Amino acid sequence: MATTLVRPRTLTEPQPELRAHKAPALRHLGPNWYASVMGTAIIANAGATLPYQLPGQRVACQLVWALSAVVLAVLLTARAGHWLHHRDQARAHLLDPAVAPFYGCLSMALLAVGGGALIVGKDLIGIDAAVAVDTVLFTAGTAIGLVIAVAVPYLMVVRHKVEPRQAAPAWLLPLVSPMVSAALGPLLIPHLPAGQPREAMLLACYAMFGISLFATLLMLPLVFGRLIVGGPLPLAMTPTLFLVLGPLGQSTTAVNQLADMAPQSIGAPYAGALGAFAVVYGVPVMGFALLWLALSAAMLVRAARDGMGFAMTWWALTFPVGTCVTGAAGLARHTGLTAFAWLATALFLALLTAWLLAAAHTLRGLFSGRLLAAPLQAASR
Repeated sequence: MATTLVRPRTLTEPQPELRAHKAPALRHLGPNWYASVMGTAIIANAGATLPYQLPGQRVACQLVWALSAVVLAVLLTARAGHWLHHRDQARAHLLDPAVAPFYGCLSMALLAVGGGALIVGKDLIGIDAAVAVDTVLFTAGTAIGLVIAVAVPYLMVVRHKVEPRQAAPAWLLPLVSPMVSAALGPLLIPHLPAGQPREAMLLACYAMFGISLFATLLMLPLVFGRLIVGGPLPLAMTPTLFLVLGPLGQSTTAVNQLADMAPQSIGAPYAGALGAFAVVYGVPVMGFALLWLALSAAMLVRAARDGMGFAMTWWALTFPVGTCVTGAAGLARHTGLTAFAWLATALFLALLTAWLLAAAHTLRGLFSGRLLAAPLQAASR
């Protein structure tokens, strides 16, 4: 009888059965976790730009921005470990139509922390360091955002198997990333040489504004149609309805921020026209944002009454609402209306409440291990 020789595995050969057990806590750490960075950074960015400022408010915003920077660094390291030790799971996330859109959160997390460096972080690290930090994070976040804005829809077309009833607000996440770049890019314009560099940055931001706006206009009817035809979202996904506020509030913020920088970036008559466009565009969009906010809040109350528990989707209640805060603050600045200043303040209080709830439950879930467990294990706890 023939004898089969089994060659012993050398130390340099891959050992998948061992790799699967490395860093087990990171295996189910998805890209949706970057939403916690976005939601924390927007507290600092929005709080520092509110029309009304209380004593100590800016200091509190500095601390929150520092916290967002630390959380970003931790998550970048953890996600690198996820890709290093659990590539199979990382690829599965990309091929999952329910998870892949959340890769847009990486771009927005980088942009939000980078923008915060110039809005409030400069008080802690100095203006030169703040410009350097924002330049790096804005460049990386914008590049990643533009790639994701193409790659995720491409995967949805050629690899994902989706049906109309699966349309979800999270589908907007890859598409809103360029709008965040459009809203935060103007912060760098004063630090660029006068002339063509400033004009190029201004127009590039408007181009990204257009990319995101028109892509959102294509996707939003699918989301709204799914709600009308398919009924309410599953309880755990109900907070994602607030994601629709992201492109609405962020686009309003973008046109106001760009209008502020237009006079020092581009000549007449365009500078004046862009200032008028900020109001002509921003007011109707903010009106629709308030309509969607009311609808989403009603659906959230309904879900809470039906027993909705905590999930990481609660972070959808933070960043999108924060963009409406900065959008309303921008309109208050350009119209001089006290009503917009009060609206920004009221929305900020709602944002702060949502952040406190999401952060508290996230910490509790981390300490218990539920949030990093496999989906079936998490559901049984």
